[in-house]
Amino acid sequence: MTGKPPVRVLVVDDHPVFREGFAALLGSIDEVEVVGTAATGAEAVEQAARNEPDVVVMDVSMPGMDGIEATRHILRERPETGVVVLTMSEEDGTIFEALRAGARGYLLKGAEPEEVVRAITTVSGGGVVFGAVLAGRITEFLAPRPQSGAAAAAFPGLTAREHEVLDLVAAGLSNGDIAARLFLSQKTVRNHVHAVLGKIQAADRAEAIIRARDAGLGR
Repeated sequence: MTGKPPVRVLVVDDHPVFREGFAALLGSIDEVEVVGTAATGAEAVEQAARNEPDVVVMDVSMPGMDGIEATRHILRERPETGVVVLTMSEEDGTIFEALRAGARGYLLKGAEPEEVVRAITTVSGGGVVFGAVLAGRITEFLAPRPQSGAAAAAFPGLTAREHEVLDLVAAGLSNGDIAARLFLSQKTVRNHVHAVLGKIQAADRAEAIIRARDAGLGR
């Protein structure tokens, strides 16, 4: 024992046997305190507001509000909460939607308990954790997209990060989605967007989107 307070965890899964068994397993570990369980996304949002967990271990496929939408709701109200997705799905769309929603961990069910506990403690400290099977795809997803010569020439005053932000703005992403995509804070994204609008002399976001798409961005 190090004297460090345990990580407060909310377990969310619609399968009662898995949910209660997994909660019991986590509850037996000194580093973790299970503060609640939920069977649906709506229950997860309520429990997160009531019990203020440090980390939510979130399933994706649930009746009604799914885990991705629940993640968005939870992080909108409590952005300091870490979300670790624990699911059966290896589909790229599910992985990337979870990232866009703000999840900082993604593991497949079947991961060893030690791996899940490491993910929980890492995410509670502000880190990001993904299972080894998914790491290559996520690394590729997070890599900056190369800009065409025409796009770079159209906006020569932008930094590489500002080009990337403008590209995502042109693709129709909100500031929150861009923040999740690039693992930045929403305040940082707002600052980048403000800087981009000034540098390209766009009156507003809509004008920036039009000009960026004309230059080949947002595709």
